[in-house]
This record gives sequence, C-alpha cells and structure tokens, in this order.
Amino acid sequence: MLEAEPGFEMVAEASNGEDAITAVRDARPDVVLMDIQMPRLDGLAAARRILADVDPPKVIMMTTFGTDDNLYAALRAGVSGFVLKTSPPEQLIAALRAAAGGDALIDPAVTTRLISAFAGRSDPATPPALAGLSDAQLDVIKLVARGLTNRQISQTLAVPDRTVAAMIGALLEHLALHDRAQLVVAAYESGLITPGTRA
Repeated sequence: MLEAEPGFEMVAEASNGEDAITAVRDARPDVVLMDIQMPRLDGLAAARRILADVDPPKVIMMTTFGTDDNLYAALRAGVSGFVLKTSPPEQLIAALRAAAGGDALIDPAVTTRLISAFAGRSDPATPPALAGLSDAQLDVIKLVARGLTNRQISQTLAVPDRTVAAMIGALLEHLALHDRAQLVVAAYESGLITPGTRA
C-alpha cells in the first residue's frame, strides 16, 4: 500500500523489535510505523530505544486497545501518535504524512481513551504545570489535545498556519517537551483538559 502511495519510499521492514532498532539505525528513515505487539522485543520497548537515539525519526504506533498499560509511557517517551489497526488506509497515510511533515495526527478517540485510563496518575516525571501561559497559548494546547492538526487549529483560531506552528514550537521548548503528543499528556495531567470533555 505504501509503495503505491506517491511520496513514500519503504526503506526497511522488520519482523521483531530488535531487528526494527537495527533497521532504523541502518536505514535512517524519517518515519517509523511500529506494531505494538512484536516478538523478541515489543514495539513499545523498541520505540523507546529508537527515540533515545540522537536525531530520532518520528514513530507512530499501531494498536488494538487490547493492553494499553504502556501506551501512556510511550507518549511520554515521544511517540508521535497512534493509529488503530482497524483504521482505513487513508487514515494511516494521513498519519504518516503528518508525522513526516513535523505535525502529528492522533486520533481523538485514541487520545481520550488513553488519557482516561491514566487520569490522575502521579509520576515524578510529570511535565511542568501550565500556570503562567497566556489564554491564547492555553487555547492552542486545548486544540492540540483534541487531536487537531496545525491546519485545523489555524482554521479554528483564524490565524496563519505558520503562527500555529511557531506557537506550538515555543510551547514545546518552554515546557521542555519532546513532541506535541507529550503536550497532550501535559494538558490532561495539569487538569487543563479532563477525560470525556471537549476542549
């Protein structure tokens, strides 16, 4: 499917987590699509090791909501998003294109269910509180937490795409976060967004 899609080039494949790490280090892809369930080393552990490397690729996880206990940790580690194995091909392509472009496509259903499962969890590595941010910055975080892309946020707020990208970049730097997916986690952990509500 990907080989037939314009703009994509498959540079490597792997059947287990250990081989995936080796393949990523050899091929240096821009985006990695990782199955959460893999032999020898599961996809989450492999993703954490890949993301710990210098200048890592974007990583998108495929999940089925069977056992989500480690998905929260994966978001914290910098995974760029999740797609369901039952998602239509066009959604998978959209997620890969978004990640390749430095954006992220996190299905709101995935985000809501994931954060719902871990709401209120205490963690010594909890991101800093969002206190002190402007209303405009908080609005952007809320929209990111809903799973909107930069273009959708720009349309919602009636500001240029580049302004949204700059604001998100500044927020990530200010909050010392790796990825917009971690910004979603920060929004829920800080109480800015609560599970089951709309931003």
